[in-house]
Amino acid sequence: MTKEGSKKIVIEIIADIAPDEDLSDLKPEVRLRDQLDLDSMDFLDIVMELRKQYGIEVPEEEYPQLETLQSCADYLTPKFTSVNA
Repeated sequence: MTKEGSKKIVIEIIADIAPDEDLSDLKPEVRLRDQLDLDSMDFLDIVMELRKQYGIEVPEEEYPQLETLQSCADYLTPKFTSVNA
């Protein structure tokens, strides 16, 4: 899995959770919650979808690693790779 692939998966999950959001111009280094109208429940839905769809567990203390699209890719890419290995 590449970092671009990880970003695409996160964007797809957000699109399912918040279908009214415009995801076409997301900036990778800006906090997702600053760019989108996501609340804490939406964020938890993202974490739950990662677990349900991909078997990736994100411990609560590591939630800050998912603040931006880039940090999501940095954090999740090795996890996708190990899950698919």
